Amino acid sequence: MDGGLDEYVAPDNNVYREVIKIKVSDKSTDEIAASPAASVMRFERKFSILPRNIGFAHTMLRQVCRPDREYPLDRVHSLYFDSVDLDQYERSAAGEFKKDKVRIRWYDGSTAGPGEVPVYVERKIREGYASSKQRQQSVAPASRLEPANLNGGILSVTELLDTLGGFGYFPEKQLKPIIVISYLRHRFNEMQTGVRVSFDYDIKASMVAPELGRWEREIRLTQGVIEVKGPRLELPITLRRMKLLDTDWSRFSKYGSCLDVHFTEPGSLARFSPSGRNVEL
Repeated sequence: MDGGLDEYVAPDNNVYREVIKIKVSDKSTDEIAASPAASVMRFERKFSILPRNIGFAHTMLRQVCRPDREYPLDRVHSLYFDSVDLDQYERSAAGEFKKDKVRIRWYDGSTAGPGEVPVYVERKIREGYASSKQRQQSVAPASRLEPANLNGGILSVTELLDTLGGFGYFPEKQLKPIIVISYLRHRFNEMQTGVRVSFDYDIKASMVAPELGRWEREIRLTQGVIEVKGPRLELPITLRRMKLLDTDWSRFSKYGSCLDVHFTEPGSLARFSPSGRNVEL
């Protein structure tokens, strides 16, 4: 594993998949049943981590945070949906105040029955520095999660739109599966406040929309990202040590960054670099 991190081990049970963790105070995290109405605004701060600092970042987080008790490490997969003209991608790149993302997410090691996998339709809403998420569980045949079949969208168009309608979201343009992104995720809670922290790395992405004319099989982002999610914009004191990682608060988006790489010609300078930086390995 790059950067000296722990080897990934898939979780054995699926209890976590049935719930969303929602921050209700600085010192407690409650679990509630996933439902279309489940949506709580929170502040989300992201810090892009240079490749040379990935191992250091993990060590630092382990000093000030407790690993999640149930699922400290997962490989997460997300199939992102957008219009053919990439309306949501363009809105994000333009820095619009309010943005939506639609994706279907699943996890390594999760099963719902013979040949079936639990999947989660998610709508992520971002308004300035605040964000919220709506989530609904469904079940899909494992065959639909194979890379060659992801351009089918995993769920039927009717089921996807019905779920989004249950969220109160009715997209103006037709949505299509665009890109699948996977990464390893460490989950933590900051010791003093209980604020949720995640650390993602080994980020891989493949386009699944042939009409966009991008045929590169897979790209891999060399950096990682730390995400801090809680009820306040201010960072806990212990996490202010992240300045030692040569990082700044950023608008890092896995969806946007992976599409940026796919739309940049191979061989371009700093193609896989965080915005405004040259990667130092």
